[in-house]
Amino acid sequence: MGKRRLAREMAVQMLYQHDLGESPIASVLASFDVGDFLAERAEAATEATPSAARAHLAEAREAFAYARTLVEGTLEHLAEIDGLLSAQADHWRLERMPAVDRNILRLAVFEIVHEADVPKLVILDEAVELAKRFGSEHSPRFVNGLLDGLIKSHSFPGSLK
Repeated sequence: MGKRRLAREMAVQMLYQHDLGESPIASVLASFDVGDFLAERAEAATEATPSAARAHLAEAREAFAYARTLVEGTLEHLAEIDGLLSAQADHWRLERMPAVDRNILRLAVFEIVHEADVPKLVILDEAVELAKRFGSEHSPRFVNGLLDGLIKSHSFPGSLK
């Protein structure tokens, strides 16, 4: 698994914790444990050797640095992001969206608008994968539909593919 995917998974977990727990983001970032994150994913336990496990932990720590950038950027631009989501989500208020979906969408919209080096369709695909991993059975379709509509109805910096 790539570092960016790991970072997105971490970022969604931190955004969710911040959103539901109303925890200050500094506390969320300080308390996030990369080792626990890996253990929850059951990847660290499947490594063949201790050196492979250490390498995986080092990679995850690097991914955390990118996750931190994603979380801080998402929260810095939250009003803009929520405005775009609200305008796109007909008949859905943000408060009524499942918290997991809301935070996956927020992260994806941040990347779509502010991470021009990542193709928009990659961001959409990654958001759908996050929805499959963390959301309900309806989450992938909901996330895909909303982000696809947003990408088609706006012009954002960066490439589509």
